[in-house]
Amino acid sequence: MSRAAAAALFALLAFAANSILCRMALRAAHIDPASFTTVRILAGALTLWLLVRAAGRGARPAGGSWASALVLLAYAIFFSFAYVALTAGTGALLLFGAVQVVMIAVGFFGGERINRIIALGWLLAVAGLVLLLLPGVNAPPPLQAAFMLIAGIAWGLYSLHGRSSTDALGDTAGNFVRAVPGTLVISLLFFTHRSADPLGILLAALSGAIASGLGYAAWYTALPRLGAIAAANAQLSVPVIAALAGVVLFAEPITARLALASVLVLGGTALAVRRNLTVRAARGAGV
Repeated sequence: MSRAAAAALFALLAFAANSILCRMALRAAHIDPASFTTVRILAGALTLWLLVRAAGRGARPAGGSWASALVLLAYAIFFSFAYVALTAGTGALLLFGAVQVVMIAVGFFGGERINRIIALGWLLAVAGLVLLLLPGVNAPPPLQAAFMLIAGIAWGLYSLHGRSSTDALGDTAGNFVRAVPGTLVISLLFFTHRSADPLGILLAALSGAIASGLGYAAWYTALPRLGAIAAANAQLSVPVIAALAGVVLFAEPITARLALASVLVLGGTALAVRRNLTVRAARGAGV
């Protein structure tokens, strides 16, 4: 296995691990969501800062921006509060679906050319999310589902902010460091509801240091060496990995509603992403 392929595989597993670690920590109330967020961001900031130091880029990460840090903070907060009641697979699907819908919509309203195939893919993804959220026995709790959709919107905006980045590691480190004060404020606001045992703190630290910090670093290592289509399509596997891990670790059911919604969201986004990238490649070749 090449270095790029190994890094990509680790990154995808790390992205899914964020859902698993958060669900594991909050499912049995090992830690409250505000404290989980704070420990996660602190651990991620420290890990990324150390990586920046190891790369010889100075003692302090100078990249990133306050705008990016704000949406990163919003993502992390709503992500944690959503997983109080969502299963790992449902949460990952809502998050991923919202991210894709936001990014495709922003591209459309930003003037990017959207043909019928891309529009069809986008509509299929939206239909999958609507199906998952319809009231019924297997529907996720509406408040937590809304929180995860907000987290997905925030992560989509964070990703859009990063399109102009020329130093992904340094910018991500700077954004994490800037997000630290916000997480401390959130912890203070929910101070009376705090609860944490050693396992909860450990799971949050692993989420921040490995699944977020090292996971992002691995992805940035792999991304320049992967084809654009391969990189985009590879991310479609994250909700599937999270759902399967939830079944194995927590005995969470894969319902017919979740299965059909997954097909619509993942299939629709794959169709839209593949067609969009094909169109861009043709333009670049002068076709």
